[in-house]
Amino acid sequence: MAACSRGLAWPPFDLTTARGAASWPRRRATIRCCCAGTDPEPRRRLSRAAAAAPERAEEWRVDGNKPSAAAPARRRASLTAMPPLPFPAPRSRRQFKQQDFYPRCTPRGPAPQSCDSPPKRDTGIASEKEWGINLLDEAVKESGINEDGSTWYRESGEDTGENGYRCRWARMGGQNHDGSTEWKETWWEKSDWTGYKELGAEKSGKNAEGDSWWEKWKEVLYQDEWSNLARIEKSAEKQAKSGAENAGWYEKWWEKYDAKGWTEKGAHKYGRLNEQSWWERWGEHYDGRGFVLKWTDKWAETDLGTKWGDKWEEKFFAGIGSRQGETWHVSPGRERWSRTWGEEHFGNGKVHKYGKSTTGESWDLVVDEETYYEAEPHYGWADVVGDSTQLLSIQPVERPPGVFPAIDFSSAPPPKDAPPGMPPSPLDGGN
Repeated sequence: MAACSRGLAWPPFDLTTARGAASWPRRRATIRCCCAGTDPEPRRRLSRAAAAAPERAEEWRVDGNKPSAAAPARRRASLTAMPPLPFPAPRSRRQFKQQDFYPRCTPRGPAPQSCDSPPKRDTGIASEKEWGINLLDEAVKESGINEDGSTWYRESGEDTGENGYRCRWARMGGQNHDGSTEWKETWWEKSDWTGYKELGAEKSGKNAEGDSWWEKWKEVLYQDEWSNLARIEKSAEKQAKSGAENAGWYEKWWEKYDAKGWTEKGAHKYGRLNEQSWWERWGEHYDGRGFVLKWTDKWAETDLGTKWGDKWEEKFFAGIGSRQGETWHVSPGRERWSRTWGEEHFGNGKVHKYGKSTTGESWDLVVDEETYYEAEPHYGWADVVGDSTQLLSIQPVERPPGVFPAIDFSSAPPPKDAPPGMPPSPLDGGN
């Protein structure tokens, strides 16, 4: 067990350059606009693959001198001579295989085996198969000591409550002989008579170097009390902290779907590496009737006072919509540079483009241009139902004849909690 728990893959940042930083994230596009002819606005080049993906493929960085009005055709603004932060790549399909998780939680003998490792950044929300949750039907409570002095425990059980509530759970964990290395993992499934079903897992660990990590995953099925529509929600929270340096990161991901095509997806991210910190928030909303809203806000700062960031937003319905954004930079002396831009798509092949910057750039013109966007999510209700077979197969306690579930229609929606280390964007309060 101790051997499997060693070695946190740290730092959790992609330090791929000699200067110790990687590029900013790339947002793959869902809206592609192809303009014929020369466009004095700084162009946003998008690849065919990016246009087909659900995110925006925009690359930007802070790497040189301020832009001049003589070269307005560059979208990537050169701002100041300093390395860009190792901002993570955007959402990606989790690439782990089931065996990366399953063996650590499946007894291969008298004790649960730990091959636990910290979560990886920008891997989104894992699938049921990747977690490999396997609850026992009987209650278990056992523990032991291995030959190397490490200890382990494993227990499982079932809790019940009002309204047909039932929670089946399992916990396991262990540590080495001196407690410097430790791992824990919990699985559960919940249900009640209202049709509510929940499948979840949580794990944490630490190693002898002082690195620590925590991860929580959950998916839920329920019937909306007002619309009577079935909904599925998936979420994941992850964090890791270095024991050797002032470095760590936190991420919160969520996806929500209903049976009529309403979809919401988003993420909040925070990271720090010594004197550098960065944040990112993005969201997507589909109302199921053709309206689409997407946005991204990311920013970073150093302990010396340098700050920079980028944000954009786009709204579309029935071929008509808008896009707008801002790229900005603030020096330690509070000198601010920014470039704002916008597009109005009229649905008739005409697009109004406008923008300006603090260095005197400006443009305002109407061009003939194709408008492309996705009115439906690339991964929607049918997909999430097909990937949630274990959640859907949860069996609630049998309801006696004549007994009906109690539903509270007066309950308010849960508050939107802000993840730790996630202050408002500098754009919200000015710089």
